[in-house]
Amino acid sequence: MISVEGLTVEFSVVPLFSGASFVVNDRDRIALVGKNGAGKSTLLKILCGKQRPTSGVVSVPNDTTIGYLPQVMILQDDTTVREEARKAFAGMIQLKERLDRMNNELSVRTDYESDEYMSLVERYTEEHERYLMMGAENYEAEIERTLMGLGFTRTDLERPTNEFSGGWRMRVELAKILLQKPDVLLLDEPTNHLDIESIQWLEQFLIQSAKAVVLVSHDRAFINNVTNRTLEISCGKIIDYQVKYDEYVQLRKERREQQIRAYENQQKEIAEMKTFIERFRYKPTKAVQVQQKIKQLEKIVPIEIDEVDRSAMRLKFPPCLRSGDYPVICEEVGKSYGEHTVFTDVSFTIKRGEKVAFVGKNGEGKSTLVKCIMGEIPFTGNLKIGHNIQIGYFAQNQAQLLDESLSVFDTIDRVAKGDIRLRINDILGAFMFGGENADKKVKVLSGGERSRLAMIRLLLEPVNLLILDEPTNHLDMQSKDVLKEAIKAFDGTVIVVSHDREFLDGLVTKVYEFGGGMVKEHLGGIYDFLRRKQIASLDELSIRGVRSEECGVRNDDKNMSAVKTESQSNSHSTLHTPHSTTSDVSSKLAYLERKEQQKKVKRVEKSIKEQEEKIMKLEDRIKELDAILCTPEGASDMTVVTEYTSIKKLIDQETERWEHLCEELDQLSQ
Repeated sequence: MISVEGLTVEFSVVPLFSGASFVVNDRDRIALVGKNGAGKSTLLKILCGKQRPTSGVVSVPNDTTIGYLPQVMILQDDTTVREEARKAFAGMIQLKERLDRMNNELSVRTDYESDEYMSLVERYTEEHERYLMMGAENYEAEIERTLMGLGFTRTDLERPTNEFSGGWRMRVELAKILLQKPDVLLLDEPTNHLDIESIQWLEQFLIQSAKAVVLVSHDRAFINNVTNRTLEISCGKIIDYQVKYDEYVQLRKERREQQIRAYENQQKEIAEMKTFIERFRYKPTKAVQVQQKIKQLEKIVPIEIDEVDRSAMRLKFPPCLRSGDYPVICEEVGKSYGEHTVFTDVSFTIKRGEKVAFVGKNGEGKSTLVKCIMGEIPFTGNLKIGHNIQIGYFAQNQAQLLDESLSVFDTIDRVAKGDIRLRINDILGAFMFGGENADKKVKVLSGGERSRLAMIRLLLEPVNLLILDEPTNHLDMQSKDVLKEAIKAFDGTVIVVSHDREFLDGLVTKVYEFGGGMVKEHLGGIYDFLRRKQIASLDELSIRGVRSEECGVRNDDKNMSAVKTESQSNSHSTLHTPHSTTSDVSSKLAYLERKEQQKKVKRVEKSIKEQEEKIMKLEDRIKELDAILCTPEGASDMTVVTEYTSIKKLIDQETERWEHLCEELDQLSQ
C-alpha cells in the first residue's frame, strides 16, 4: 500500500535516519518505536505527505486513502459533537444530495423515451448503488457507536464541542478518522487522551476493523495487543522486525548477541591469518600459503554490530522529610459545577508510603480531586493534608506551560534556587539534555522532550507527596521504565492519575475508581482491578456485589457488601417460611431442589477458589522467570525461555477454565 525507498531525513545536516526502505502492506499492524526525538512523528508526517524527506521516495497508489492523527492539531469549535463527527461522511452526504437532486429531476420530467432521460436514469442507478455499497444507510448508527466507544455518552453528542476539553475534542478527531475507514491509519500517540476503557475499545476496533495501521504509542500493553510488526528507529537506522513489541525486544537482544559472537569469531580468524602471514612472509617454502591467506583476508566482509542507543535519563527523587502517618484524608468531599455533580461523599485515607492510582473515564473527576487536594478549587466536605507534607505536583498540561522562547538551560535556570544552580548542567545531562541540547529552544523540542524538561522542574525541591497527573504522556518506553523505577524507589507517598496499564502494573497497591459521581476503593494492583471490572460487567448492577463475591472476587465497596448481606438474609428467611402446609409434597421437593442447588454452588465456588490459587502460583512463577530473563545469563538459557512459554500457555488454559466456572456459577445463581 505504501512503499518507502532510500528515505533520508536531515535537520541541520544531522540525519535523523538515512537509507530507510520498507513497505506497509494490507492488514499490517506496525508499531513505530524509538526514543523521543528519534524521528517517529516526522516519519508519520512523511508517509501522509505533510512533510518532504531530504531524499528518497515514498510511493502511495492513487486509490489508497490515508488517515492521519497528529499529537497536536488545530480544533474547530463551531458545531456539536455529532455534527463534527458527521464531517467524516462529507463525501457521502454530498453524494446523497446529488441523488436527491437527480431523483427530483426524474420525478418532474416526462420525456421518458429521450436519451437524456435514460442517461439520467443510468447515472442515478450507478450513484445509488455506490451509495448503498458505502453503507450510507447506517452512518448515523456508526457515528454513535464510535463516539460512545471512545467514551462519549448519548447526551454528549448534541453538546457543542467548545464545552469539552482539548483531550475530548481530540477524541472527536480520532472518531472522524476511524469513521472514514482509510486504507492506512497513521496514529501518533492515540491513547494520550483516552481512559482505560476507551483504549480497550480502540484496541478491538484496530484489530477487527482497520486495514493497515502504523502507530506511535508508548503504551506497551496497547501496542502488544494491536500490532504484529515493529519498526525501530535507532542510531539513524530503521530496522524492520516482523513481530510484536515484546518479541521484538527479545529478538533485538538475541540478534545483537549473535552479531557480537560472529564478530568475535571473525576477529579471531583474521588475527590468526595475520599472524600466519607475518610469521611466514619471508619463508620461500610457505610463499604459496601466505599468498592464499592474503587473498582470503582481502575477501572477508567485516561483520557489523547494530549500534545501541545507550543514552537514557537517570532519574532519582531526592530524599524526603518524614511526613505524618496520613498525608491525605478525605471525609465526604464533593464537587459540583452548577447543577453538574462531579463527585459526592468521597471518603478515603491515604497512608504514608502508599502508592495509589486514580482511574476512570475522563471527566469523572480524577484531575478535579487532585486540584481539590492542591487547594486550587473550592469543594464541600472535609479534606485534610497531613503534618509536614511537601507536595510535588506534575499537572497534565505541565509540558504545554513551558515558555517556548526560552532555551532548555534558561528554563531550568529561571526556577532553580541556591546551590542547585551550580548543578544545572549535571541535571540536564542526566535527562539527556547534555552538551548542545541544553541550548535548544523549547519550541523545537518533541512532546517527550518537553515532558522530560517539565519533570526536571519537579525534582528541584525535595517533596514527600508526589501527585502525578498523566506523567507518561509523550514519554518513550525507556523513559517510562526509568520513571517507574524511580517512583517505586521513592520513599514518600504517591498519587498517580494514569490510563497506562503497563506503567501502573507493579507500581500501585491500591486503585481508586472514579465513576457515576462516586469514588470506590479497590485493594490490589491495576490488573486485579481490571479483572474484577470484567467479571462485574457480566452481571446486572443490582446484583453485581453478590455475583462478584460468589466468584471469589473481593468487592471493596461497602454498599455492594450490604447488598450481599441483605440478599443472603432474604434467601435464608425465604427458605424457612412455610407456603401452604408443611406436608405439601411439592414444597418438600422444592426444598430438596434448593438444597441440591446450594451444594452445587458450594462445589463450584470451591473449584473457583482452587483455580484462582493455581493461577496465582503460575503468575508468581512468571514473575520469577521475568526477573531471570532480564539477566544476560537467563536470556540465553533456552530452558528458561521454554518454561516461560509453556507456563504462559498454561495460564491461558487455566484462566479459560476459571471463566467457564464463573459462567456456571452465574447460571446456578439465577
